[in-house]
Amino acid sequence: MVQTESLNMNSLIAPCGMNCGICMAYLRKKNICPGCRGSDKDKSVSRSKCKIKNCDKSTTEFCFDCEEFPCKKLNHLDKRYRTKYRMSMIENLITINNSGIRKFLENENRKWTCLSCGGTICAHKGICYNCGKIYYSVNPNHRP
Repeated sequence: MVQTESLNMNSLIAPCGMNCGICMAYLRKKNICPGCRGSDKDKSVSRSKCKIKNCDKSTTEFCFDCEEFPCKKLNHLDKRYRTKYRMSMIENLITINNSGIRKFLENENRKWTCLSCGGTICAHKGICYNCGKIYYSVNPNHRP
């Protein structure tokens, strides 16, 4: 059972280093996104046509294995996420590369678990999707 959960969590880490398990598209109640590595069948165009996920320069599981790491596209995404959501895809990838996926997932679990109820904190909204506790506010003019 634990091994299956671990495999499912691994599949929620996108090639760019995003933890899809803390994404609002994955956490919402309707039209749930299966994560970047999941089927594109019911995903929005922006998610299914992602230039990083569909990069033709990399045949690796994660961007850190690419000769161009970090590329212009990843740097742009990382800057936006650092500014608006207090997280870094590049730091995530460096952690995965240096410490392994298991250690990364342990850190993510600690970082994004609500201290009040144990639910998941959404990286895009800064709130726990279970109890609604606010952890940080994001730019109100930005609509992901």
